[in-house]
Amino acid sequence: MKSFIRLTVLVTGLFLFSCSSNDPEVTPSPIPNNPGTDDFIRAADMSYLPLIESEGTIFKKNGVAENAITTLKNAGCNTIRIRIWKNPSTTSSSLAEVKALALRVKQAGMKVWLTVHYSDTWADPGNQTPPSDWASLSFANLKTAVSNYTTLLMTEIQPDIIQIGNEINSGFLWPQGHLINNESQCLQLIAAASSAIRNQSATTKIMIHYAGIGSGATWFFNKMSSINYDYIGLSYYPVWHGKNLSDVNTTITSLGQTHNKKVIIAETAYPFTLNWNDWTNNIVGQNDQLITTYPASNEGQKNFILAIKNLVKQNSRGLGFCYWGAEWIAFRGPTATNGSSWENQALWDFNNNALPVMDAFSQN
Repeated sequence: MKSFIRLTVLVTGLFLFSCSSNDPEVTPSPIPNNPGTDDFIRAADMSYLPLIESEGTIFKKNGVAENAITTLKNAGCNTIRIRIWKNPSTTSSSLAEVKALALRVKQAGMKVWLTVHYSDTWADPGNQTPPSDWASLSFANLKTAVSNYTTLLMTEIQPDIIQIGNEINSGFLWPQGHLINNESQCLQLIAAASSAIRNQSATTKIMIHYAGIGSGATWFFNKMSSINYDYIGLSYYPVWHGKNLSDVNTTITSLGQTHNKKVIIAETAYPFTLNWNDWTNNIVGQNDQLITTYPASNEGQKNFILAIKNLVKQNSRGLGFCYWGAEWIAFRGPTATNGSSWENQALWDFNNNALPVMDAFSQN
């Protein structure tokens, strides 16, 4: 997710960080709403949360400071999605940071969904750059590196869901893992990751993730037929993937039936305004980027996510959804050019208050 469209105006930030503690010498704390009994996935990607908190931001609920994970949990969110980069240039999305955030999520009684980019930075349909220390490896050594790294992540994080790559429409770990140019090698690398996961856990679910719906998704998941995995993950953003929700439903049905898998909308989001709160160019900022029945308003955002949730839930092949960029408010102030390109699509408003869209995470 990233880049382009607009500029200007206000926000402030302070900071709240809370963590729970248990007394191991007393009766173990019960896990509220045991996530194992709540199968429909209502997730939020909160990968930027440690960075945003570290710079002093206070998240709020009804004007009162509240830990963002607590707000989501109380709203009914049962899963937190977290990305990991191998050798990031800062601590953001590093193993140490992700491990700490995953622990917070588990202590809150929620599931951890780990998105492994197999890169030092953003991986998406247009960018799948191998980690710097893998760049010169032979293919055989690259497969070993994928297996070893995946095993490490399984040991350190112990996720409930693990995603092999992020939006790997044309494969990952380019050029050796390019799906179109090196199909056999791409599938071998994915299989190496899958085998490493299965060797570490009989319960962790494996997701393969494609950005989009329709014929492209059909082509892609046909290519994945030899891979041992559990969930089909799809990114769906109206600005990029079309504005007809019936096409989303058709894709879920078709892919689920063809491959006998459950399908999750792994990324989606929607604006609550077309305004902006810093000088970092926003991705969505024009009316023609919206679905006309869902205006860029508090209710429009909420109703769009409710529509996605209900569409997936009512489809026998659907298993859940994830809101991407949930936490990505304008955390560096009103004139920041390196703040957020997503603040008008976050789950907290320009005053850092939780928005009505939180209601969409309810179990009902």
